[in-house]
Amino acid sequence: MTEQLHWVNEAWQQVTQKIDRTSKRIGANFPHASENGAYVLAEPHWWTAGFWPGLLWLLYQDTEDAALKQLAEDCEAKLDAVQNEYYRLDHDMGFMWTLTSVAQYKLLGNEDSKRRALLAANLLLGRFNVNGNFIRAWNPWSEGEDNSGVAIIDCMMNLPLLYWASEQTGDPRFKNVARKHADTVLEHFIRNDGSVHHIVRFDPESGSKLEAIGGQGYGPDSAWSRGTAWAIYGLTLCYHYTKEAKYLEIAKRVAHFFISHLPEDFVPAWDFRLPAEIEAPKDSSAGAIAASGLLLLAQEVTTAESHVYKRAGEKILESLYMNYGDWDGLEEGLILHGTSHFPEGKYTDNPLIYGDYYFVEGLARLKGCKDW
Repeated sequence: MTEQLHWVNEAWQQVTQKIDRTSKRIGANFPHASENGAYVLAEPHWWTAGFWPGLLWLLYQDTEDAALKQLAEDCEAKLDAVQNEYYRLDHDMGFMWTLTSVAQYKLLGNEDSKRRALLAANLLLGRFNVNGNFIRAWNPWSEGEDNSGVAIIDCMMNLPLLYWASEQTGDPRFKNVARKHADTVLEHFIRNDGSVHHIVRFDPESGSKLEAIGGQGYGPDSAWSRGTAWAIYGLTLCYHYTKEAKYLEIAKRVAHFFISHLPEDFVPAWDFRLPAEIEAPKDSSAGAIAASGLLLLAQEVTTAESHVYKRAGEKILESLYMNYGDWDGLEEGLILHGTSHFPEGKYTDNPLIYGDYYFVEGLARLKGCKDW
């Protein structure tokens, strides 16, 4: 344990020193993916807008650095315009306001943050399809496109906003919708071997399943590693909030699939199930997401099982730190070799802000300072 804590504390110090430097350039903005050594800044409505301020809150909880707190608060305030504009909001309101407003409310008791998060939860609730029991993912990407029947595995990470809203208001509608969506995921997204579909399209009128779509994985029958990571973490969170055994059992099934397909360095390729002739670049972000989820899973299972998931999470994070971290170079990102969207050729070997966030969150779990 002493040896483990040595590298964890060393990694935390490296992260803290680097964010102190990079935050002066990034400021109260919304980095997405790093290109040529600098983070490309996205618009506030983009789904990754919560990760930078969320990362700042993780560090603030330990350091109480007033400058990081101010940047996180300024980012959250900028998201007000996104809520007010409304039209570009989609299911990723959970990612955006859980890591900003819910985080600040839990840490500092800010009532404006609570109000913002409850408003986001109500807007997310409004995307629920009552016939199909799923939360609609996206709005049309182009004129005439119909995404009204689309749900994606990533949305499992948006459900905690709904569980939190029920806790705060005493209104069960939020958690009931979260559970219904999670049950649809169990039925239609998770295969018997623990691999996961990225996208499922439903008939938006009848709610019946129409097809599975490959999305950011290689194809409908492949196994996109980041989608697998979202499933591990999201299902574990569902168990954390509901204590319903079915979520825990399927989380463990997906976790075993993920762990059993890890290479020697414990960091996955972008898809676990590829034809031999297809390139298999790494996705460090999938590793970071899975690692944090596995550490939470280790806390939710019996003591006899816990070491399997905790050890896997530790090994992934240690490899990311030792083999993928950029600590002395000019790169703004923390963790190299993320793959955003390989089928579309978008950021296929780049630091990604969500990879950075979940890497730091995983470290915070190991340090015992992730309690919100």
